[in-house]
Amino acid sequence: MYPAIFSRTYPSKRIKEVLEAIQADGFEGAQINLSSFGMDSLPTRLDYASIAAGAAEAERLGISFAALSGTYNMAHPDPDIRSARRPGFLNVLKAAKATGTPIVTLCTGSRDADDMWNAHPENTTPSAWTDLRTELDWALTEAHALGLVLAIEPEPGNVVRDSKIARKLLDQIGSAHLKIILDAANLIGSDGLAHQSDIIAEAVDLLGSNIVLAHAKDIDTAGKVTTPGQGAIDLPGFVAMLAAAGFDGALTAHGFEADSSATAGAALAKLCGHPP
Repeated sequence: MYPAIFSRTYPSKRIKEVLEAIQADGFEGAQINLSSFGMDSLPTRLDYASIAAGAAEAERLGISFAALSGTYNMAHPDPDIRSARRPGFLNVLKAAKATGTPIVTLCTGSRDADDMWNAHPENTTPSAWTDLRTELDWALTEAHALGLVLAIEPEPGNVVRDSKIARKLLDQIGSAHLKIILDAANLIGSDGLAHQSDIIAEAVDLLGSNIVLAHAKDIDTAGKVTTPGQGAIDLPGFVAMLAAAGFDGALTAHGFEADSSATAGAALAKLCGHPP
């Protein structure tokens, strides 16, 4: 397991500056967003020169590209809007292939038309599930053709909102190209803090062999995101359960401002057993 961070934590749109900051703050990897290369997250065109320069700089600095963000609302209530996101997503897949990034991250979406992370009462309907499956089946076909893995994250505001539903989706699809991102804080929330060990144990039991990314998000007792190690999530316990299940990928920090990144880097390095 190694410490990583969301590249978009840093406001710069120059990938060289972003990667230098990632290394300086003690991280060994990143979950990349194309915004860090000066492009849109789902770009209409790719700047291959910037992509090549970023990949070369990452290699020089010893920073691994753990994953690339391809998130859009896969359960958006308007099918035309879902279809309009597909060309940009295809460009993300091409960028992942060009940079040697093995994983592209997804959002299983929400029926909330304005915010794909926001819960909506129709997220549990058969139509939302069908629309997600249609979008995901298409995306998996494209990812398979390029030899890439797609990773979904159980999110409380999404169609796949917990570990049980994530297991159901994995079983229905049965593809080696679909994997899981596990974020303890998303599964626990402020209401589950008293039972967090049981919640994570269940998730790791259900999803363990399919977990390819882990998020080290921390929250306080009110549910507000904090710098890792400063909240109420038992991150050492989370990491121990992941390690016992055989996970050895990126432990990724996010959800805080760039001025807390060095503190987060030190906390994650300690969690991963990689002292500075």
